[in-house]
Parts: sequence; C-alpha cells; structure tokens
Amino acid sequence: MPKKDAMDAYGATALVLFSALLGFNQVVIKVVNAGLQPAFFAGLRSAGGVLALLLLMRLRRRALTITPGTVTIGLIIGVCFGAEFLFLFLALDYTTVVRTGILFYSMPVWLALISHFALPGDRMTPLKAAGLACAFGGVVLALSSRGELTGGALLGDVFALLAAMGWATTALLAKASRLRHETPEMQLLWQLAVSAPLLLGAALFFGPLVRDFEPVLHLSGLAFQIGLVSAGFVFWLGLLAVYPASGVASFSFLGPVFALLFGWLILDEPVSPSIFAALGLVAVGLVLINRPQRRA
Repeated sequence: MPKKDAMDAYGATALVLFSALLGFNQVVIKVVNAGLQPAFFAGLRSAGGVLALLLLMRLRRRALTITPGTVTIGLIIGVCFGAEFLFLFLALDYTTVVRTGILFYSMPVWLALISHFALPGDRMTPLKAAGLACAFGGVVLALSSRGELTGGALLGDVFALLAAMGWATTALLAKASRLRHETPEMQLLWQLAVSAPLLLGAALFFGPLVRDFEPVLHLSGLAFQIGLVSAGFVFWLGLLAVYPASGVASFSFLGPVFALLFGWLILDEPVSPSIFAALGLVAVGLVLINRPQRRA
C-alpha cells in the first residue's frame, strides 16, 4: 500500500477496530491469569507468537533475514518488549481492567516526554506540554482514587505504569533505530523471539506456573493472544508505515475507552465518577499530544 499524507476512512476504521481489539485483549489477559501464572502466560504468548509469525511470513512470502547492524538493537528492543508485557500481565493480576487501561494507555505521554530529550526533531511544544500536563493529571487522579467504587491495588497500578513506560521505550527504539527500516514482521519477530525465553525464565520466580486451570477457557484465551493479537500488531505496524505517525497515534485515546467499556460490561468491574474524570483527562491529553502542528 502506498504511503498517504492524511488519514482516510479505511485507516480510521482499521485503527478503531485495533483499539477495540486491544481493549478486549486486556479482559482476555485478566481471565487467563486465573488459570496461568502471568509471567508464564506472557512467555507462552511470545513463544506461540513466534511460530504464528513465522507461518504468516511464509504465507506472505516475506524473507527471514537479519540486517547487519541490527542484532544489538534487536536484543535490546526484545528485552524492553518482554519487560512491558511482564508488567502488563502482572498489573492485570493485581488491579482491574478499567484502571490498567487508563494507566497503560498513557504510553504516548511518556513517549512524548522521552522523545523531547532523545529525538532532536521531536521537541516539546506548548500544545504537547498542555496535553502532557492534562494526561499526567489524569494518571495522578487514577492513582489516588481508590476505594470500593474503583477496586484494584496500588501495586497493580504501578505495574501498569511501568508497562506503559516499557511500551514507550519499545516504540522509541523502533522509531529511532536501524530497525525502522525493517518490515513490520521482522520488527515484531525480534520482540517476540527475545522476550519468550526471558519471560519463561522469569516465570520460575513468580510461584506455580498453573493455577485454577480450565483447559477450554484458558487455552482459548492463549490462542486468541497468539493468533489475533500478534496479527493485529503486525497490521498496526503496517498502518504506521503507510499513514502519518501523528494520525495513527491520535487514535491511542480510544484504548482506555474500550478497556473501560469491556471491563465494565464483561467483568462487571466498578466504575466511579473519578475514573471517568481520569479517563477524560488522559484522553484529552493524548489528543493534544498527538495533534499535528500547523505549518506556515
């Protein structure tokens, strides 16, 4: 697909569906965590994702080649990816999907902050600063509003924030390193292949690998993670290569909206006015951060 200068109906529809997929995915993680230890579950997901991705590459006739000079950065981005999902899966073991969604999808806030210092061409503007302050206020509100109407534990909230920072670091490395010239499949393959053994090894330190396991339910959730979610990320990386990055990023505010919706509808999680306020602040902040600047 040729590159486009602006978002069109196809791209917008695809990004809305992708955001819904990620929101529903957090519910899946929460459910499967009841049967599989989070780190073990994340490791199985990465290992299965490698096999699924290799099959997809074969079907699409994509070459499996490692570009010289990308091994070191590939290993680093794989470690960051593994840390991101270790913290995300642990977060959903300690706190609610609603709270995790708001905190995890604050990723563009941390990406904008890191990019200001790491990328000379991506400095903070007054509009971005306003969005950063707004979204940060929403994060603080989400962290401070805890009780019977919100649920969750502080440790889970901290894990969700660490996962968001890991996601931001992974995105920055993919954007600013030599990996940006690789295909979406190769970028994701590095992340999955490196993270799989790290997560499976880390699982040995988090207690029993199997919990109250229900084969049909929990294996279906694992298959969903391996198949649809892995393919979804390849598709998202492909969209990022076609459409302007600011346009793709601007849809990130839908992530916490869908997470809140699915957490409330499917898991009957508590939703309080303070959570809606935190969601609104984060969503407005993300829109401001990702809004393209006017050119003279």
